[in-house]
Amino acid sequence: MNLLLLLDEDFIAPTRVRLSGRRLVHAREVLGAKAGDALKVGRLGGGIGSGRVVRMEEDALDLEVTLDQAPPPKLPLTLVLALPRPKVLDRCLQAATALGVARIVLLNAWRVEKAYWTSPKLKPEHIREQLVLGLEQARDTVLPELHLARLFVPFLETDLTELGPGRRLLAHPGATSPCPRGLEEPVILALGPEGGWIAPELGSFARAGFEPVSMGPRILRTETALAALIGRLA
Repeated sequence: MNLLLLLDEDFIAPTRVRLSGRRLVHAREVLGAKAGDALKVGRLGGGIGSGRVVRMEEDALDLEVTLDQAPPPKLPLTLVLALPRPKVLDRCLQAATALGVARIVLLNAWRVEKAYWTSPKLKPEHIREQLVLGLEQARDTVLPELHLARLFVPFLETDLTELGPGRRLLAHPGATSPCPRGLEEPVILALGPEGGWIAPELGSFARAGFEPVSMGPRILRTETALAALIGRLA
């Protein structure tokens, strides 16, 4: 945790917050905070700055906060991610958020197990927790948009247009073109499930204007490919 993320309900006065639970434990046991120390803080959806410890008790931490800086800008990137295995999903959500992805779409695909869609890890409160962890890691305060697309064809034929303009890239191991670098234009990047997209899905993406791109001959885990592709595009 590189940032203590403050929620609206933490504020007991315009510039004073009271923290408990996980954030209190982190400040006390990891940061070793004591009265008078300055800690890096940010308000969810707002600015970042510093918080001076004015009271440290067993059950609560009071900070006097100054939020005078803007959070880091988001990448002009929408990540369309075939829903990964539940134990991989958390790492992908945290990584995409920490890297500054503006929008995440979790998409169904032929190789996505139906059981994945009923996992407790898709509950809104669990997803939000993972996104918050990503924000704390990157010293950011703005949550990415997140959408669930359970129907593959309707997403490509209808919902995709609602994502707005952008260069459409399809990550696929069999592609011959390398993933471009350092794009400044908006990008919609589709990353497939373990085993990749099947042929009909590749055809659907092609008809929707997606360009197949590759990271090379190596087959990467989903979370590794995600980080490598976003880092290359950024």
